[in-house]
Amino acid sequence: MRTTVDIPGPTYRRLKSLAAADGTSAKELILRGVEQVLRGKRRKPRGRRVKLPIVRSKTPGKVHLDNAKIYEIIPFP
Repeated sequence: MRTTVDIPGPTYRRLKSLAAADGTSAKELILRGVEQVLRGKRRKPRGRRVKLPIVRSKTPGKVHLDNAKIYEIIPFP
C-alpha cells in the first residue's frame, strides 16, 4: 500500500543520513520504526531500580520525629 507522509526537512536529512550509515533505505528505516511501534516495543526510558530500605537501620521500625529532633540532627543555617 502506498501512502504520503510529510516529514520536515531537517528530520528527513537525519533519516537519510542514518539510513545511509546503516546501509539501507529511508523507506526500510521507516518501516522498521512502524513495526516496532505496532509490536509495542517502543523504547521507554528506564529508571534506576531502587532497593529498599533506602536508609538502613540497626533497629528498623517507625521513627517518631518532630521538628525539634530534625533540627538537632540536621543543622540548618
